[in-house]
Amino acid sequence: MNNLYLECFSGISGDMFVAAMLDLGADREVLLTAIKSIPVQGFHVKITNVKKAGLEMCDFDVILEEAYENHDHDMEYLMGHEDSHHAHSHDHDQEHSHDHDQEHSHDHDQEHSQHHTHSHDHDDHSHEHKGLAEVLHIIDHTDMTDKAKMLAVRIFTILGEAEAKAHGTTLEQVHFHEVGAIDSIVDIIAAAVCFDNLGVKEVILPVLYEGQGKIRCQHGLLPVPVPAVAGIIAAHQLPLHIIDMQSELVTPTGAAIAAAIRTKDKLPKAMIIQKIGIGAGKRKYENPSFLRAMLIKDTEAKESTSDRIFKLESNIDDCSGEALGYCMEQLLKAGARDVNYMPVYMKKNRPAYQLNVICEEEKCKELEQIIFSETTTIGIRRIHCERSILERRSREIDTSLGKAMVKICELENEIRVYPEYDSVVQLCRQSGKSFQEVFRLVERECYGRI
Repeated sequence: MNNLYLECFSGISGDMFVAAMLDLGADREVLLTAIKSIPVQGFHVKITNVKKAGLEMCDFDVILEEAYENHDHDMEYLMGHEDSHHAHSHDHDQEHSHDHDQEHSHDHDQEHSQHHTHSHDHDDHSHEHKGLAEVLHIIDHTDMTDKAKMLAVRIFTILGEAEAKAHGTTLEQVHFHEVGAIDSIVDIIAAAVCFDNLGVKEVILPVLYEGQGKIRCQHGLLPVPVPAVAGIIAAHQLPLHIIDMQSELVTPTGAAIAAAIRTKDKLPKAMIIQKIGIGAGKRKYENPSFLRAMLIKDTEAKESTSDRIFKLESNIDDCSGEALGYCMEQLLKAGARDVNYMPVYMKKNRPAYQLNVICEEEKCKELEQIIFSETTTIGIRRIHCERSILERRSREIDTSLGKAMVKICELENEIRVYPEYDSVVQLCRQSGKSFQEVFRLVERECYGRI
């Protein structure tokens, strides 16, 4: 299992994350193939090795044509000086050459241009800020795995929900500003492709470091963290530490990526660092801008048959079944291990439901917030449980009907196989056979292969 630790002492942005994933070993050809297929124009990307603060690191740069430029790296303009707006191109070239003054000469073959290939999707510059429907269309027509597409959609949805709340509109109606620009669309698609390619299972993010002051956005000068970032941090309970520096270290794209992939906020007591990747940032602050990512192994993880789990429990007597059904969907989507609700009778014999959620400790606060938001409950019991579990592993096997995922559990003197529901249903649809028939066939053929 690949466990990823994100060390965000210099914040996080989309390009920094992509570069760190590439430095960890994400396949560059897979990424460039996906980028080549993105149905927008007006950009090209450059992947290079650079040095910052004496450290060698990867740099991922989405370079926009002049008509699409958004001044994202013009520090004077971003920090509130209007006069620098017109001098942006010169400032950007200077900043870029200074930041990359020790760039390696072998970067040429990593460049990729995207100019005229899909001009029908961008007929004029008025569409540079896109709505969610347009962004989802772009993702759907990009050459990437289904899992990467799902992650990209999740990142944009998190971003859209934060912007919609900040602007007092709906997710469907909100038009992305910083995040709807071409470079941010490319950053998020690239982030999803690289993350998926690394096969990461757990993401540990203990804290986000953010600066203070003000930054220029679409609507003028806004306080740091900007509303979209603050909204994402609040909605997803990301741990935040404000430092005494005039800077925006966490961008909306970076915050959305962090919220979409984080599964834990605490490092193991002891670990082995298996690989390190560093992604360079573009903006120039007092401290060097980069994101360090590490693939780690928990040295205290044991192949044991017991572990710790938490149960969140609440009795609810004034909430509809539809609301509880939607709440269950949101809880599972956010990472709950299991969710159920059962009929109970409360005081005065009032019929009610008891909602039960099984989760890891790191997920308690986030899932409690969902329960409070989506139901009428005013209290949740948090119960720490010790549980006994069987050794288990998931495996894809070839059957006479096609590929199927199975869960293999080991007892002391016995192995049990449990075909995964989704795989069985898929094979039922393909073969026209009944669920029971397919389930038994997969189970039988799996026993013959393990």
